[in-house]
Amino acid sequence: MPGQVERKAPVSDLVSLIAALRDGSLSLLAYLDELETHFSAQEPQVQAFVPEADRFERLRRDARRLQEQYPDPETRPPLFGAPVGVKDIFHVRGFDTVAGSRLPAETLKGPEAAVVTALKQAGALILGKTVTTEFAYFAPGPTRNPHHPEHTPGGSSSGSAAAVGAGLCPLALGTQTIGSVIRPAAFCGVVGYKPSYERISREGVIPLSPSLDHVGLFTTDVAGMQLAAGLLVERWQQEAPAARPVLAIPRGPYLEKASAEGIIHFRAVVGRLADAGYRIKTVEAMSEFDQIAARHQDLLADEAAEVHAEWFAQYDYLYHGKTAELLTRGAMAPDVAVDAARAGRQQLRQALTDLMNEHGVDFWIAPPAPGAAPRGLDSTGDPIMNLPWTQSGLPSISVPAGFNEDGLPLGLQLIGRWHEDETLLQGALAIEAVLRQGGA
Repeated sequence: MPGQVERKAPVSDLVSLIAALRDGSLSLLAYLDELETHFSAQEPQVQAFVPEADRFERLRRDARRLQEQYPDPETRPPLFGAPVGVKDIFHVRGFDTVAGSRLPAETLKGPEAAVVTALKQAGALILGKTVTTEFAYFAPGPTRNPHHPEHTPGGSSSGSAAAVGAGLCPLALGTQTIGSVIRPAAFCGVVGYKPSYERISREGVIPLSPSLDHVGLFTTDVAGMQLAAGLLVERWQQEAPAARPVLAIPRGPYLEKASAEGIIHFRAVVGRLADAGYRIKTVEAMSEFDQIAARHQDLLADEAAEVHAEWFAQYDYLYHGKTAELLTRGAMAPDVAVDAARAGRQQLRQALTDLMNEHGVDFWIAPPAPGAAPRGLDSTGDPIMNLPWTQSGLPSISVPAGFNEDGLPLGLQLIGRWHEDETLLQGALAIEAVLRQGGA
């Protein structure tokens, strides 16, 4: 497809890569040589990573230490040698954290994020910090869509999604406060997973809105996501294959936020799932969606203003205009509105769960974004299709579901029950197989 970035990674899926590295059929140092070649060819176009001098020299040192620690393949940890991209709002020992901002790194420093430590303990190698919008809000960085460089990769986890989409790493960390995992995953043609609220620790991550922030993951496929989630999600229980889930389309003003392209594609995907034997219901939901969206923005602005109060007072001139506008508005938010917005999270979760119970539904399904990635890099696209699932804290995943006529990826968003992430990912694995058969 004209304009696409050529992406031939040495090994792009996490499960295959780890199997080869752990049993020694693929040398870790030889793999890093291949990855460096690919990285050198693709990263200048995609710009997914925060620049780092001597990146691969550092990686080789880390790899040698890992090999010395685990010379016996039988004892190697579950992510032995896997290179991981880390969104630059996660603190990582030995790396500055600037969160896509111009603030001094010394001001933002903090202890290493718990999820990063967990990845290292599982044998992962930190490939580097990935680009984020400023403080995980809307001001975009330089990252480009790996399928069409003139289009946005989405935000705020732009670098992480693009890194996996370009084959630069098989696993990356992101966060979602409105739609910053699911949307960029769809735009970049990868799998993005947002767990139930706080099932992956937020410790050591610069917050935007603590009541809405979720740590999320990017992989190339659902099998890789299951592997990573099993190591990082608290109290993970391996899910046995279950009966085929019943799916629900949330009819109403929420679904009307999708574009004509998005709806046409979504209906085509629904048809493919129905042909594959899935039972699909249409359920009236979220009739008050405009109020849901408004209270989300109220809560986000208020909490962001509180998080940034001291930094903004000292460095307001260094903030992007969009971020400054958010913080200024949040500082003036009425307490009554904020309290109502915070309470609304549980209310929405309960309302959506009640509808699932009433109609015998296992997962909601919806477009992961209004349409394909918009052209241009000044905007990261609209996160509206992800907002209610973030506010409610329900687990969600975006699975690749084909391309539009311009070769831009499109996806399918699946949303599960509260704290039933294992069931959601197991169901997504089967749905992914159906969509791949259809050319996704």
